[in-house]
Amino acid sequence: MEEIEHTCPQPRLTLTAPAPFADETNCQCQAPHEKLTIAQARLGTPADRPVRVYADGIFDLFHSGHARALMQAKTLFPNSYLLVGVCSDDLTHKFKGFTVMNEAERYEALRHCRYVDEVIRDAPWTLTPEFLEKHKIDFVAHDDIPYSSAGSDDVYKHIKEAGMFVPTQRTEGISTSDIITRIVRDYDVYARRNLQRGYTAKELNVSFINEKRYRFQNQVDKMKEKVKNVEERSKEFVNRVEEKSHDLIQKWEEKSREFIGNFLELFGPDGAWKQMFQERSSRMLQALSPKQSPVSSPTRSRSPSRSPSPTFSWLPLKTSPPSSPKAASASISSMSEGDEDEK
Repeated sequence: MEEIEHTCPQPRLTLTAPAPFADETNCQCQAPHEKLTIAQARLGTPADRPVRVYADGIFDLFHSGHARALMQAKTLFPNSYLLVGVCSDDLTHKFKGFTVMNEAERYEALRHCRYVDEVIRDAPWTLTPEFLEKHKIDFVAHDDIPYSSAGSDDVYKHIKEAGMFVPTQRTEGISTSDIITRIVRDYDVYARRNLQRGYTAKELNVSFINEKRYRFQNQVDKMKEKVKNVEERSKEFVNRVEEKSHDLIQKWEEKSREFIGNFLELFGPDGAWKQMFQERSSRMLQALSPKQSPVSSPTRSRSPSRSPSPTFSWLPLKTSPPSSPKAASASISSMSEGDEDEK
């Protein structure tokens, strides 16, 4: 009997397009789908087809915890084809509760995850043998915490008993419930935020009084922000003024030191001004009181042709003043006669 080759879809190699939906690329492979053990799948068998791994969930508010779970499911085996089932709004609202995103938004979010090869819309809440056979699923990946729902203590109990369950690890600190809790806790903040962005009170289901309160709080926050900006700018201005004043003080100190140095150099104890003053004062003293001539002048050498000049005595004579003009004229005439006699 001739063996039929497997024509199962291969894992997508390009990430430039979203993952397809299962109803668009139904697995039409006619080859028998042999059941694998986890050990065989980890060794890379079968070699002629990928290991088809299924992961399901609600995937509301798709976040990093969802992505990490799908990454683990994708990398469980060397050659894996990851199918992701997403439950519809009707099933989710019935068994779990209201969602933030509708089913179309949740389908589309999964298609753009890099680890997903195929998306199954309107996935069942409990996996049936018919569903597993239809999609040729080898293993189901989910965290190992018992998931009680739809009247069952663990909806994956029969999958675990069949040896088709592969556990993944939950990412602590992030979940859809955590995100919703943050929104509910900070409801006022987000309501004010959306009012400020143009949403109406009716769209936010906010009462008239709360709307006015939120808008008033927004105005108060704006004023606080303006005051904060003014304070920051004033601090910057003060810092600049301080820097400039510090520079000016430094320059003033340098100039004052230079001025004092020049002043001391000119007017100090050994300054140039003192020397100049002393020189000028000595010149003035010399001009006001010249040096006295010597008492006796040096004697000249006598020449043989001339006789020595007579020596005159400049000693003052004590004479009494004339008593009358006639006496004065007589004295003058006697002095002239005396001169003639000397001659």
